[in-house]
Amino acid sequence: MNNSKTVLITGASTGIGCELAKLFAKNGYDLVVVARNKEKLDEISKEINKACGSKVIVIPKDLSLPMAAAELFEEVSAVGVDIDVLVNNAGIGNCGLFHETDISRDVEMIGLNITSLTALTKLFLNKMINKQSGKILNVASTGAYQPGPYIAVYYATKAYVLSFSEAIANELKGYGITVSTLCPGATKTEFAKRAGKKDLENAMDAKEVAAIAYKGLMKGKRIIVPGIANKIGVILSKFMPRVNSASIIGKAQYKLVQEYRENKH
Repeated sequence: MNNSKTVLITGASTGIGCELAKLFAKNGYDLVVVARNKEKLDEISKEINKACGSKVIVIPKDLSLPMAAAELFEEVSAVGVDIDVLVNNAGIGNCGLFHETDISRDVEMIGLNITSLTALTKLFLNKMINKQSGKILNVASTGAYQPGPYIAVYYATKAYVLSFSEAIANELKGYGITVSTLCPGATKTEFAKRAGKKDLENAMDAKEVAAIAYKGLMKGKRIIVPGIANKIGVILSKFMPRVNSASIIGKAQYKLVQEYRENKH
C-alpha cells in the first residue's frame, strides 16, 4: 500500500457496501473489501482499480462464523496495512414468525450483525487509539428504533448496533476518533430478497444512501438517517408507544412477506 488512507468495508460485494467502496476510492482511499462472494469482490476490485487507480485488497470471509473477525484482523495485520476507516456494513435479515423461523438463521444473524461487528470494532479501534485518529461507520437501520414483528431478531440486532455505537462514540470523544451510525430505511439492495420479503416501492437507491453516509461520516455525524421520510419515521417512533409501533410495523412486514411469497410462486 502507499501513503494514502485505507478503508476496510465489510459486506462490500453488493448494495450500500459496494457503493461506499466506489465512493472511498474516488476520494483517494485504498481499500480492503470483505464479503463471502470472492467473485463479486474481484469484479469490484478490477472496476475500482481501473476507474480510480486505488489499491484494493480482497478478503473473502464469512463473518458470521465465530473466529472470522479475529482471522480478518490477523490477515490485515499480516500484510502491514493500517486501517484509517472501518465500515461495518455486513448484515443479514430474516422474516417470518419467530417461533417458525430456523434457529440456525437467527444465530447466524446475531453472529454477523452483532458479534463480528463488535469484535472488529474493538480489534481495529486499539490501533486507531494508538494513532489518535480514525473513523468508524456502523450500519444499523431505522428498525433500530422500534420493535419489529415478523423481523424480530434483525430489528433487535440493529437496536444493539445503534446503542453500542452511540455509547462508544461518547467514550472516544478525547481520542480523535469518530463513530457514526448509519440508519437507512428500505434500500434497493439484495437484502429484502435474501430476508424473504418484498422491497418497498419507495425504497431508496443504494448509491444515494452511500453518498449520504459518506458525507455524514466525513463530518463526524453520530447518527445518519438518509431521506426525509426516514427522518420523520424515526422522530415519530420516539413519541409513539412501542406497543402501537409494534402493531404498525408488524402489519407492514407481514404484508411484504406475503407479497414476496405470492410472487415467488
